[in-house]
Amino acid sequence: MASSLTQTGAVWALLSMLCAALCSTSFFMPYWLFGFQMGKPVSFSSFRRCTYPTQTGEESVVMVEECGRYASFHAIPSLSWQISTLVISIGCTLLLLVSLAAVLGCCIKDLISRMTGRLLGAAQFVGGLLISSGCALYPLGWNSPEIQQACGNASSQFHLGTCKLGWAYYSTGAGAAAAMLICTWLSCFAGKNGKSSLY
Repeated sequence: MASSLTQTGAVWALLSMLCAALCSTSFFMPYWLFGFQMGKPVSFSSFRRCTYPTQTGEESVVMVEECGRYASFHAIPSLSWQISTLVISIGCTLLLLVSLAAVLGCCIKDLISRMTGRLLGAAQFVGGLLISSGCALYPLGWNSPEIQQACGNASSQFHLGTCKLGWAYYSTGAGAAAAMLICTWLSCFAGKNGKSSLY
């Protein structure tokens, strides 16, 4: 099967696909932050939540033990989480598009040249930077009333109170760092040299 990638390029394609899958999956999981509310374990991401309170009667509140998205973008409890959601989703989209092009480069001859590989690497760097920025913005929302209910009134920006960061937050950051550093570097050597022109 014809390929436009070098052996390093094949490694780049595989790693690009893994980084994009890791970031996208971890971003979608509501396990970025763990806490307790009304004796029940709760978890959050920037746009999803597991276990939430709902009012059943005039004064009766019960915890619903299921996961779901916030009802609308504006229902996300803090502005920083809204920005984080938007920025990370754009970054994940970039990483997924680059990984698709890289995988296609394994199968289609002359698809990815040295210059194309470097441009795709630059797009990966931007995608990883966007995801990292979104992860950095996430702690700014820890002072919202919804988080304080789960993490105690001591929680504030960059201070979690009784809550703990979850595996999905770390996985998203790790995937972004790998895309920015390793994949971007490998992309410089991914494409085969273009055919020399006679003109």
